[in-house]
Amino acid sequence: MNLGSIDLLVLVAFLASAVIVGLFVSGRGQGLEGYLLGGRDLPWWAILGSIVATETSTATVLSVPGIAYGPDGMRFLQLAIGYIVGRLVIVRVLLPLYFEGRLLSAYEVLDRRFGPATKQGASLLFLITRNLGDGLRLFLAASVLEQLTGLSFSLSVVIAGAATIAYTFFGGMRSVVWNDCIQLVVYLLGGVATVFVIARSVPGGFGEIFEFAREHDKLQVLDFRWSFNDSFSYPYTFWAGLIGGAVLTIGTHGTDQMMVQRYLSARSQRDAGRALTLSGVVVLVQFALFLFIGVQLAAYYAGHPEVQAAWEVQKSQGTWSTDKVFSDFIINHFPRNSGLVGLLLAAILAAAMSTLSSSLNASASAVVNDFYIPACVKKQSDAHLLAVSQGATMLFGLAQVAIGLAARWLSSAVVTSALTIAGYAAGVLLGVFALGVLTRRASQAGALSGGAAGLAVLLAVQFLLPLWDAKIAWPWFALIGSAVTFAVGWIVSTLAPRPTLLPPSANSAPPLDPT
Repeated sequence: MNLGSIDLLVLVAFLASAVIVGLFVSGRGQGLEGYLLGGRDLPWWAILGSIVATETSTATVLSVPGIAYGPDGMRFLQLAIGYIVGRLVIVRVLLPLYFEGRLLSAYEVLDRRFGPATKQGASLLFLITRNLGDGLRLFLAASVLEQLTGLSFSLSVVIAGAATIAYTFFGGMRSVVWNDCIQLVVYLLGGVATVFVIARSVPGGFGEIFEFAREHDKLQVLDFRWSFNDSFSYPYTFWAGLIGGAVLTIGTHGTDQMMVQRYLSARSQRDAGRALTLSGVVVLVQFALFLFIGVQLAAYYAGHPEVQAAWEVQKSQGTWSTDKVFSDFIINHFPRNSGLVGLLLAAILAAAMSTLSSSLNASASAVVNDFYIPACVKKQSDAHLLAVSQGATMLFGLAQVAIGLAARWLSSAVVTSALTIAGYAAGVLLGVFALGVLTRRASQAGALSGGAAGLAVLLAVQFLLPLWDAKIAWPWFALIGSAVTFAVGWIVSTLAPRPTLLPPSANSAPPLDPT
């Protein structure tokens, strides 16, 4: 696919704007707190936009339409209901913990409750799974860029990675949040433009699309089926969406440093709660938009049986999935040199870069506050810690680029499995946080044992259960991981002698008393 000059201009302008924003905010004299938390002075609506953009990756933009294209239709939207419920729990239970002291890392809460080993174990789990997952997301974004532009895969990885590293390195948290807001607008504009392009491509327009959707049961959102097999093996039931989606969100948005860092950047706990709560509504609307694009694509390709026949052949060979439907439409049916293809490419890159930049900044924050500062014999200057944070940002960016390049030699099944494993952290960390917040008996040995057990059980659920023709759908993984972590941690803590609590380190807040 060759880009026209207008499309290329739109794409280049988007990439350049990201770097310019990073350079602009870098000149505001920010120290360590400014670099990692935006000076704790970012408006709630900007944090809202950043939360939504961060949890939206290229895989989301391309995969969600593919879900609606298939037999599941709009049922995926039930997960967004659970996401809203999970956010409300975070605002009520976890946000107060983060705003009790001037924390820089989510895992400092664990240091106050259990000790440094638990804090560093949780932080290390975050660093490994987050950078592995985001390196693979960079691979997926570069694969799409290669397919849509004709650029080499390696160059596509370097372009996306270099632009993200540049604006994150120079501008820190302010650059990440403001670029996230721009990127949110870009990919939503791309989605809205796609809705009208597809409608114009279907004979009969929106009327024909809605008629097709009704005939093929594409518009049903709520599915209340309840049986053991359906409820736990099929991911898009109301119960999987409500319960699994809520627990998953509590893990990803309540214990993940990448999200907690945004809350700590707000002007107050109230602003952070407002941003988090309303972000759930925006995510629901966003999912509805991209799911509707999938319904439109199903109506469009219903009139092209020759294309569907070719896809059936590819499916039998294991080389096709519904994730490719949206990219196929962009490549073969989007109007050329009108700026719309450039906008769609910018939207795909925006979804990837918003996640990657947040990951780099959060990883730098975790390393500096959970590992580097505690290891220092004497207190370091703010300028020194800022330099270390920028260096860590660069190193994690290069690591993600390396993972993205190396993933080229992995099969799609391996990439999918690795992305799923990267999501294990949400359930395990939630279980550890629950031990600290909900119980008085839990010990550091219990927390570490529970975390190890939670990881082991999740690996067994994903890889061993299918050997016995059993399957548990992915929305339940976070619930399983957190429940096992909590249960094993509580049992170990109850059976083992309760240790004497050590005094907190010089850089820690007072110990947390779970009530």
